[in-house]
Amino acid sequence: MKDQLAYLEQGLRAAREAARQLAQYDDTKIRAVLETLAGRTLAAEKQILEANRADLSRMDVSDPKYDRLLLSPERLADIAHDLRSVAALPAPVGELLEQRRLDNGLELSKVRVPMGVIAVIFESRPNVTFDVFALCLKTLNACVLKGSSDAHDTNRVVVDMMHGVLAEHGIDPAVVFLAPPQREYLSHILQATDSIDLAIPRGSKALIDFVRDNARVPVIETGAGIVHTYVDKSADLAMAKAIITNAKVRRPSVCNALDTLILHRDLLPSLPALMTTMGEDYRVEVFADEEAYRVLDRRYAGVLQRASAEHFGTEFLSLKMSVKTVAGLSEALEHIHRYSSKHSEAIVAEDPQTIERFLNSVDAAAVYANTSTAFTDGGQFGMGAEIGISTQKLHARGPMALPELTSYKWIVKGAGQIRK
Repeated sequence: MKDQLAYLEQGLRAAREAARQLAQYDDTKIRAVLETLAGRTLAAEKQILEANRADLSRMDVSDPKYDRLLLSPERLADIAHDLRSVAALPAPVGELLEQRRLDNGLELSKVRVPMGVIAVIFESRPNVTFDVFALCLKTLNACVLKGSSDAHDTNRVVVDMMHGVLAEHGIDPAVVFLAPPQREYLSHILQATDSIDLAIPRGSKALIDFVRDNARVPVIETGAGIVHTYVDKSADLAMAKAIITNAKVRRPSVCNALDTLILHRDLLPSLPALMTTMGEDYRVEVFADEEAYRVLDRRYAGVLQRASAEHFGTEFLSLKMSVKTVAGLSEALEHIHRYSSKHSEAIVAEDPQTIERFLNSVDAAAVYANTSTAFTDGGQFGMGAEIGISTQKLHARGPMALPELTSYKWIVKGAGQIRK
């Protein structure tokens, strides 16, 4: 452990020094690095996937994290696309946010600057390694990656590739540091106030709670996604079926997947039809309240069970969901208020007043009307990629990308003024 701790401390110091050097590089060079990395990622497909298979071999296929860990040629192509998308975005550092001249002649400018060194703590998603690196480099931040043991073989191959690309372009490879994966080293990172400017946890509620409770460095929380979709009595049922199916089955292991369908009581006769695709094609396991259970019993092709208290307010991260019946919008809003993690919430309705009340009343990072919560994603929001989805309200909320990884400073120019 002593050797690993020394390695960690050396890596943190090197990242801090490398961050200082990033200020000298213009965006043309940063774009070139990301473009090269996109091409190198596709060229190294075999090597990356071999490492990923080694990681996958240690995980049970039934584990919800398995899909998060899994890479494929298609997912690597998406990663390369995201790298190029980030490269093409305008660089935020140096952006003039505010400028004015005071009565005493002082000229004030408020300008975007990098955070410095950003530590991202994540579990079994190797795509996060690429996203964090791209967004941090584009904002001239160094990054410390604290992945889990689940994805360490993949992460090691990917970070080695990043180091090679950085060296080719004359940038210190220490701007990205892969910390030891063991959990005991996390506390050292969270206490490293001399090296780390910001920590961002991505993963389970337990991980996020641990980071928040043990960090001395500033933290932006990316909370769990307990996601609801309310289908109102005014909804277009064909639209509702498509939306809830997509939100649940497109990729059930991600944080914006549907967890609870809230249904207006008047639509109970239509519930079996709404659930047909999820039952017949995906065998989604449904935990239904008593009213919904009576309607679905012997009319739902998937696994149907009666809901108990723990099935509401649960982030399933798998092909499981709950169904709650309500008398109307007010009861739906109360249910969401009680159980929401303030991540993504949706309504399907045609009545304009119902939609507006829902959008104005729900307290969440992303609130949707007549569309799937699957869109809560930095790439889908036109950000190129994301470093996480913040469920807090200070500094950043929702998908965080380039602007959220910057701070600002005041530049004050004078001509000899002194304060009396």
